[in-house]
Amino acid sequence: MTQHAKMGPYPFILILLETLTMKNGTLAICLLTVSLSAWSNELYTPQPVLQGNHKIIVELRFDSPESGDMYLATIINGKLSFLTENAQGIALTETPIPFRANKTFEGEYTLFSIDGKGLAPGNYPLYQIVTQVNTDDPLNDKNWIGGRNGLNFLSFSVGLPQKVRVLAFSNLGLHCMDGDFSVFAILPPSNAVHAQVVGQESDGEPELLDADEVEVRYSAVTDRNGSINSSSLAKTDFWQYAEGLFGVKLPPGESLTGLYMPADHPDQPGEQPLHYNSQQDWFSAKGIPIVPTDDMGQVNPYSTLRISAYDKKTGEHLGATDVVVPVSTEVSCDTCHASGKMAANNADVTWASDADLEVQTKRNILILHDNQHETQLQNNTPVLCAGCHYSPALDLEKKGPQGEQLGKSSLSQVMHLFHGELRDATGNPVIPSGNTVEVEKSCYNCHPGNTTQCQRGAMKSAGLTCTACHGGLLAVGGKFPLQKGGSLDGSHDSKPRRAWVDLPRCQSCHIGDALDHLKGEGLVFHEDSIRLVQAYRTGDDSASPLLAENKRFAENENTLFRNSHGHKDIACEGCHGSTHAIWPNADTSANDNLTALQLQGHTGTIIECDTCHAPGSLEMTLKGPHGLHNINDSRWTEQHYYFYKTEIDSCQACHGKQLEGTPLSKMAATRTFKVEGKTVILKKGQQVSCDLCHEKPFH
Repeated sequence: MTQHAKMGPYPFILILLETLTMKNGTLAICLLTVSLSAWSNELYTPQPVLQGNHKIIVELRFDSPESGDMYLATIINGKLSFLTENAQGIALTETPIPFRANKTFEGEYTLFSIDGKGLAPGNYPLYQIVTQVNTDDPLNDKNWIGGRNGLNFLSFSVGLPQKVRVLAFSNLGLHCMDGDFSVFAILPPSNAVHAQVVGQESDGEPELLDADEVEVRYSAVTDRNGSINSSSLAKTDFWQYAEGLFGVKLPPGESLTGLYMPADHPDQPGEQPLHYNSQQDWFSAKGIPIVPTDDMGQVNPYSTLRISAYDKKTGEHLGATDVVVPVSTEVSCDTCHASGKMAANNADVTWASDADLEVQTKRNILILHDNQHETQLQNNTPVLCAGCHYSPALDLEKKGPQGEQLGKSSLSQVMHLFHGELRDATGNPVIPSGNTVEVEKSCYNCHPGNTTQCQRGAMKSAGLTCTACHGGLLAVGGKFPLQKGGSLDGSHDSKPRRAWVDLPRCQSCHIGDALDHLKGEGLVFHEDSIRLVQAYRTGDDSASPLLAENKRFAENENTLFRNSHGHKDIACEGCHGSTHAIWPNADTSANDNLTALQLQGHTGTIIECDTCHAPGSLEMTLKGPHGLHNINDSRWTEQHYYFYKTEIDSCQACHGKQLEGTPLSKMAATRTFKVEGKTVILKKGQQVSCDLCHEKPFH
């Protein structure tokens, strides 16, 4: 089974055929709208979240006719099953049988409407394709109308409590850990999840709930690929070597911060608590020891946990959301350090011969370190790299460098700067970096990676590479002093970059709006001329992050995105997703998209006002997040002209000076409007201009 990180919709079908024995999950169920592509047909549902006796309604829209056999498939108890129709309704079979055979499909209609009451809690996918008539191999995409683009997808989640909304997010978008701890360790199994719980006052206005009102817990849930990750025991040798590495004897399953995976707590297995952080107004579980292996032994860097809120007084389950808790061991040191490779081929040195490639590679790294720096690391395993080279990721008490770390470069500096300065016999960098270098040949030499694809969100979809935000290896390693404004708080301007602190900002590329944005030399603009595709000026070797003058999309002052708050003190990551995995993921079947789907019924930034506000309770306004107006509200459709008369600049800021539409006015979901006696359908991703519905209101 391939890693789920690479799992798109097509490989998933094949993987299901190989892995048909997975356990049932205990996940809630909701039917969520999503289409995998811009192909001519689309699965959707008018009822995105199911409760009680709600009907499961699946509808299909064809923009152009398609002829052939239609197949519908789902996964039940880990088995791929095909839906068929009979006199009694919908039936399931493991044999590939068309749902409807030899027909021409066109227009818009309901595929089926069934009672969802009998469905057990869990995540259920629904896949739809149209194939050539009477094909012998309906799972082969060569027989699909439209090829892989012809595959459509819905996700079912039934019984999800929604008396409150739980905005949950991983802090970084990906955590790394060592796959073996016997030789040396860079990072232990440790992940951080934050969550805010949004309730409603009597007038429908949202309010953030704190530890006096709710308890928040995390539990294991089956994802939409049939994978569940409830335990880390027997999946890693971390606890065998933890005392030698960190100087503390940990009970099996316990992380360095005292947390457990849900099934591993020796006294209270099951749901585990998040603790309230009053400074950030969120609940946190910092140090969850999750590993990238699920309970079936399959690799899954993107396992999900359920974050649930309970009434503090009554214990009632008020709400829940599923969130990816990402982790990977894909650190490819063996590319250079395996015996015989460029960093382990000196004939005068005895290199490791261990059969385990990771162990062999790690031993070679210690051999090289001992030879170059006259250390004795080989004789003192296991070695904690951060024991000598300070790592903010392991500085849980934020004390800064201590003991052996004093006077030495940080772990980030020695890794990035040392490798960035390496040259081959011709004088070229051993590891090339820069915006023109494929990430697979640069950052993914060490970071997860070619399989994991840790950069997987909206930035990747826009074509940005790691270096577009962070700069090259030498910049990340702090070789060049930061320019004015380059350090997070200004205290390290003209000094080397601080690892984990002086990082790119949202405002470095999101530099304003259609009327007012950053200008000047060295800026690399997106084709829309509003946003940048490089977070620093061309020619700036330090890659110092830019600061926008128009702060519409800026973080809090002197604060990174992952710690910033916006509209009504909601965490930025609560609406936008995690760093490196900003919503949406282009693969709409990816686990990363599940949180947004459960909260608002479609992928992407949380933009629906009704996610937190009671329907109809919000007055007409231009004071939403980043100056946003009411979304999906018929009153706005009818009344927005009056705002235009008094707030022209506010309209033009996102819709363009000529109201021609810009990327800031893109539709978040396909919607149907009734305007001046006619029906107008605007599709997801379409830039909204006035003349799509009526004449422009120019004098």
